[in-house]
Amino acid sequence: MLYYHPIYSELNLPEKHRFPISKYKKLYQRINASKFAKFIKEPEQKITADALQLCHDSNYVDAFLNGTLSEKAIKKMGFPWSEQLVERTLISLGGGLAAAKYALEYGFGANLSGGYHHAHRDFGSGFCIFNDWAVIAVTLIAHQRVERVLIFDCDVHQGDGTATIVADRDDIITCSIHCESNFPRVKPQSDLDFALPVNTQDAQYVATVREALQLAVRLYQPDIILYNAGADVYQGDELGHFSVSKQGVRARDSIVFEYAHHLNIPLAFALGGGYQRDVDHLVDIHQQTFLALFDNPAIMI
Repeated sequence: MLYYHPIYSELNLPEKHRFPISKYKKLYQRINASKFAKFIKEPEQKITADALQLCHDSNYVDAFLNGTLSEKAIKKMGFPWSEQLVERTLISLGGGLAAAKYALEYGFGANLSGGYHHAHRDFGSGFCIFNDWAVIAVTLIAHQRVERVLIFDCDVHQGDGTATIVADRDDIITCSIHCESNFPRVKPQSDLDFALPVNTQDAQYVATVREALQLAVRLYQPDIILYNAGADVYQGDELGHFSVSKQGVRARDSIVFEYAHHLNIPLAFALGGGYQRDVDHLVDIHQQTFLALFDNPAIMI
């Protein structure tokens, strides 16, 4: 099942704001116009404050929900605070949790948002307010749905917030494949880090993803994979610094999906980052993830 809500693209941002907020609606429209429209569903529940506080400082959670963040915290977060932003954030994390629960039942689930891996325990950063996969991983474990989770992060930027939030847990494994010379400047240690050089091309990138995934699964035997399928590894991304083609993005996602399916490991994925002023072209790249999924008739969503 693919979880989407109109609010994912309903955020009033200042003119020329860097975040391509319209991409979610445009991607939804493409999928909805295809034969896969029947797989789209709205999240039925928002994430709760109690769930957020499993990973985030309660004072930070309260300040965001109640609109009392400092100007410095808002600037670091990257979005101007609004009630609309609060609603969007809670619904988006609810969509991620729904996708993970669906994956546990049926094998695969997706959230047409998410990948908020720069959110730390007590502050937001880089357009990430709460760390969706960390919160969802802890929630699944707390509810005894799983015993061990692999957060497999293929965004071009390292998942620094995820690494710090779950650093002291051995039941949540973080694996990040990212550009070594890119945001964030300080890169805390994940359980597994694969830092690749600027201008990495398809062959090296795809091989690294395959090796990283196989290693992580072999070492840690996860009950579910929470996958951050960032589109910012694409060669045309304005904040990416890799030279991966559109075909390379699709090959990456095919490897991840087919490997999880082959080993019968439930997998849920989020869109992750992608930054191009030509939003239609950006959506082309995000769409590769879904084409990789839909191309495999053995994988049911």
